[in-house]
Amino acid sequence: MTTVLVLGASRGIGLELVRQYAADGCRVIATVRDDAGRARVQALGAEALTLDVASPASVSGLAWQLDGEKIDLAFYVAGVIRRPGARTPPTQPDFDAVMHTNVLGAMQAIPQVAPLVEAAGGVFAFLSSSMSQIGSVGESSSWLYRTSKAALNMAVAAAQHDYPGATLLTIDPGWVQTDMGGPQAALTVQASVQGMRQTLAGVTAADKGRLLHHDGRRAAHW
Repeated sequence: MTTVLVLGASRGIGLELVRQYAADGCRVIATVRDDAGRARVQALGAEALTLDVASPASVSGLAWQLDGEKIDLAFYVAGVIRRPGARTPPTQPDFDAVMHTNVLGAMQAIPQVAPLVEAAGGVFAFLSSSMSQIGSVGESSSWLYRTSKAALNMAVAAAQHDYPGATLLTIDPGWVQTDMGGPQAALTVQASVQGMRQTLAGVTAADKGRLLHHDGRRAAHW
């Protein structure tokens, strides 16, 4: 049976990943921050672990919670956004909130989870964004978020070298109708997750360390 790990599954894209993989008969392990999230993922048939990716102490305990596991497919979904552009300097609390969740949490999760993915010869996918691509910046909006996702791309590309038996990559889910994306977004959560699943099912060694898009496109410029 395929084992799937979703880090950040309380709602939105993470919860939909749990829903779709569980419906396909996979064993799904999902991390949540609170009891409400635990109830949602358990109702879908997933195993729930409590984890706050913004807390280094919380992430440091992940390895023992997963001791002995082999993970075929892992997702780092957790992310936060702040929307002001470059005319507004980020406050330290905003900088810390975005960077801790989007970058530090991922960097701390990698040594905890990547060996388990490597043991299965699996894939570890980190949700990034097309807004992270330096070669195609159209405006300054959400500049702190853009910066964090560009840093995430680099962290994953660098980490790939230490886990050659796994495929580490970042993936852009598209503009999705979540609390972050808003109701005007182009993609439903279901469609985004379906696209990412199809794309990840077809990855090759050439995709290691790369940024992929939900529809299968490979980023030409990072």
